[in-house]
Amino acid sequence: MSQNETTGSSESLSQDTVFDLLSSPRRRYVLHYLRSESSGIELTNLADHVAAWEYDTTVDSLSEQQRKRAYVSLYQTHVPKLEEAGIVTYDSDSGRVELTSSSKTIEKYLPAEDGPEIPWELVYPSMTVVCVLLFAVGTIETGPFSLVPVTAVGVLILLVFAVTSLVHLYTKRQQRRALPITPPDDE
Repeated sequence: MSQNETTGSSESLSQDTVFDLLSSPRRRYVLHYLRSESSGIELTNLADHVAAWEYDTTVDSLSEQQRKRAYVSLYQTHVPKLEEAGIVTYDSDSGRVELTSSSKTIEKYLPAEDGPEIPWELVYPSMTVVCVLLFAVGTIETGPFSLVPVTAVGVLILLVFAVTSLVHLYTKRQQRRALPITPPDDE
């Protein structure tokens, strides 16, 4: 009986199953790399990248033995286990491995993609404080502040939030597409 039959569907993987899948560094490396490959990758190329991370070297510097060891392990154990859980598909004719839409169920357990992290949880509250101060200043109708209509201040505030939200959306999408340069942390 397959894992999907056991759990009902890959969308309802138990936490124990997810932790079992992620217990192997090789499987974490596979998932980490596949997150950057929207159309999948050939198993031989995937094995090369996983081996390079495991041996802390470049793909070009790998020995044939290192390549073979990673390939056999992925082919016989790790990719079938991920496929059985519905996380990846493997086409034996083309040799391509790719993530399924069900892989999103385990993404919350994986580290974020490499790259600078913008602390969005601090950006929005800070913007709110600045915008409230702007609005308060805009309501003062004396001196130089009387030249700026309150409506203009309101439009400015809306634009600031709109632009920031769009930047936030854009950076999140770019992070999902970013090619992982380094393996995920094993901490």
